[in-house]
Amino acid sequence: MKKILLIEDNEDFRLNTTEILELNDYEVITACNGVEGIEKAILTKPDIIICDVMMPQLDGYGVINILTKNPETSSIPFIFLTAKAEKTDIRKGMNLGADDYLLKPFDEQSLISSIETRIARNQKIKSQILQAFVGQGAVIEEDNKHQDIKSLLEHKKTKSYKAKEELYREGDFAHYLYYVNKGKVKCQKTDSYGKTFVTQIINPEEFFGYMALLEGSEHNESTIALEDTEITLIPKKEFLKLIESNREVATLFIKLLTGNIKEKEEKLLQLAYAPVKERIARTLLNLCEKDGVHTLNISRDDLANIVGTAKESLVRNLSTFKSEGVIRTSGREITVLKPEELSRLIDLV
Repeated sequence: MKKILLIEDNEDFRLNTTEILELNDYEVITACNGVEGIEKAILTKPDIIICDVMMPQLDGYGVINILTKNPETSSIPFIFLTAKAEKTDIRKGMNLGADDYLLKPFDEQSLISSIETRIARNQKIKSQILQAFVGQGAVIEEDNKHQDIKSLLEHKKTKSYKAKEELYREGDFAHYLYYVNKGKVKCQKTDSYGKTFVTQIINPEEFFGYMALLEGSEHNESTIALEDTEITLIPKKEFLKLIESNREVATLFIKLLTGNIKEKEEKLLQLAYAPVKERIARTLLNLCEKDGVHTLNISRDDLANIVGTAKESLVRNLSTFKSEGVIRTSGREITVLKPEELSRLIDLV
């Protein structure tokens, strides 16, 4: 149930509006003046605030001015209620950060429609930012404080990389947090014998490079664009400042870091004990699941490095899968026709 804070000094109007909202399945918190409204906004973190403009002690303009300066309440949608329809008044409220104006008296449909529109828009913005973490295995609960993550991506420098172009090299000092706008990036390590192992594929709307920033160390992997890629570069100073000031954001990246380490530990175990055929099957399924597709566009060299086997061994096993009708190949493309067969192979081994 969505939570609404109604700040209104007229008792009859406050009671009538509360009844309308509750009949439409909203939880309503009320305040009879601006000062009380600010206290309840900070305490309860509502999904939306509806506030009268003209009130004693502190008017609606004063309320929104204070709340938008508070990081904990700055992203909460704000609707003004007013009996005045002067353009100057509306412009003043919008300049302060209001999302909408409702002129008294208003009908129920106008009120509910405005609320639904503003809540939906706010949730869409949050989901776009938080989706960056979902693909990386983080368990995330939506919260207004996570809107601070949006500041990491706004007005930042972007850089384009051609396929096979290196972003940074193992041993380079970390200066940025990276975010993939479009394209794909592979993380890889090279052992003392010159053998390369791909540790991770970074997809669009995912962050990477945070491990070295959090540890204050050099990068322990190299990163290379798998295809033409556009990256947003977030300066180290801004990232660490947000981590230090927002415990929830810090927790998110700690979860990402933990999940990343766990994933790599599982890969090492597979390399040590699992047969090549099982590793190939598991890799194909994982890549398809991560991309949300059935057809992969990836070079045999990169796929072999992800699996941790020789290219010749990979090609031989892919040919077997193809002859069995489990996959179809066309150039670089590999289409998984029978994912259940790959899953069965993993279960049997």
